Amino acid sequence: MVGPMGAGKSTVGRALAKLLGYAFVDSDEEIERRTGANIPWIFEIEGEQGFRDREQQVITELAERDQVVIATGGGAVLRDANRQTLKQRGLVIYLCASLREQVWRTSHDRKRPLLAGKNRRAVLSELMALRDPLYREVSDVVVSTDNRSAKKLAQHLLTQIPELSSVAPYP
Repeated sequence: MVGPMGAGKSTVGRALAKLLGYAFVDSDEEIERRTGANIPWIFEIEGEQGFRDREQQVITELAERDQVVIATGGGAVLRDANRQTLKQRGLVIYLCASLREQVWRTSHDRKRPLLAGKNRRAVLSELMALRDPLYREVSDVVVSTDNRSAKKLAQHLLTQIPELSSVAPYP
């Protein structure tokens, strides 16, 4: 799963993994687990470059697994190596959300270093302008998460994507 902050990658990813009987991994949570530090701290100490290096390593390793749904961080697509890995190793779903929805969903979240102390709407708009073409480049499927529950969206994905419906143990 790829997409911007607040698109629902982790929530929808968990719901989809459950329906498929697959494992679920959030790449940001995996980085935190491995380092014992949260993402804002990694950004503060190592900078965005250091974080992106860790992210690339985690995505490369996670993509080698079978029967797993991976929710990537919003900026994972910035690196060509990540885009290539994702395209080569699985079905990539771009969960998109309107700017209004992203602002609303991230409004109380204080764990997003790129939004800290900044105008959320302006930052999210700028990030979307840069990243949307990259999300689309890497994706096999594009679906909007606006006004849709994670469970219903996961069920919709199962019925609309032949590659998923053919492996789902729970129709």
